[in-house]
Amino acid sequence: MAAKNALAEIRQDLESHVGEKVWIKANRGRRKTIIREGVLENTYPYHFLIKLDSQKHPVRVISISYADVLTQTVELSIGKPSSEMVSTN
Repeated sequence: MAAKNALAEIRQDLESHVGEKVWIKANRGRRKTIIREGVLENTYPYHFLIKLDSQKHPVRVISISYADVLTQTVELSIGKPSSEMVSTN
């Protein structure tokens, strides 16, 4: 039951930042991580959408589940990237 509350809390936090710039760091396995900049487009009950920055990469919308954020498979930073995100690049 606590996991459901944590997921709902993550969703509520993100709903207030729709339309804002975000940085994501995703673990792709075997010591591979990606760091991308985008805009939080929308939130849904089980996932949210981020439109990646089109100047650096082809226009792409990615879907991330709240569980990925909870398990720290994906790290989010609203506005500027956190120092931990940049230092591990």
